[in-house]
Formats: sequence, C-alpha cells, structure tokens
Amino acid sequence: MIQEKNIATNVILSIVTCGIYGIFWFIQLTDDTARVSEDKSMSGGMAFLLGLVTCGIYYIYWAYKMGKNIYQAKLDKNLNVQDNSILYLVLQLFGLGIVNYCLMQNELNEIAKTQY
Repeated sequence: MIQEKNIATNVILSIVTCGIYGIFWFIQLTDDTARVSEDKSMSGGMAFLLGLVTCGIYYIYWAYKMGKNIYQAKLDKNLNVQDNSILYLVLQLFGLGIVNYCLMQNELNEIAKTQY
C-alpha cells in the first residue's frame, strides 16, 4: 500500500532544503510506483545512484519508465487512464523534473485513493 502525499508540502520542503528533500521525494516516488505497478526491477535508491553516475542521463529514461509504470498500474485498477510517458520525457529533457514529480505524485495519489 502507498500513502497519499501532499504535493504542495513536498515542493515547499524541496525548495527550503535546497533540493535534499527532493532526493527523498524522488526515491519515494520510484519505490511507490514500483509497488503499485509490481515492477520488481525498480528501486528508488538505485535509480538515484544511476542518475548520478550517468550525470543525469538516466533520469530521462527514468521519467519515461515511470510514466509507463504508472499507466500500467492505473490500467490494472480500472482508473481513468492516460499515458503521460512522453510528457514526462519532454519535461525531463527541459529540466522540469520537479514538475514531473508533481504530476507523478498526483497520479499516485489517485491510485492510493482506490486502495481503501
């Protein structure tokens, strides 16, 4: 099970902590998405490490893969489905990762509401 998270609080904490909370949020997003999509190959810590090692190139792939996994999880739960993989990819290419985090968190919150 995943928990709903307040998007505004996460953004404010990311800004106030100069991005340190953003790292924590990234790892949580990845782990939550892996949980709901039942993708055992995804790990938040590993994704963050791969992003660092590849100087950010992995984050582009990560954004696309997250979109696909969220899409699949929403399909499995019979929710309103829209594949945002390309949108996430483009936003990541333009350096708008925090916007991706917000959009992904919103979709995960929708999934979390169906768990109860």
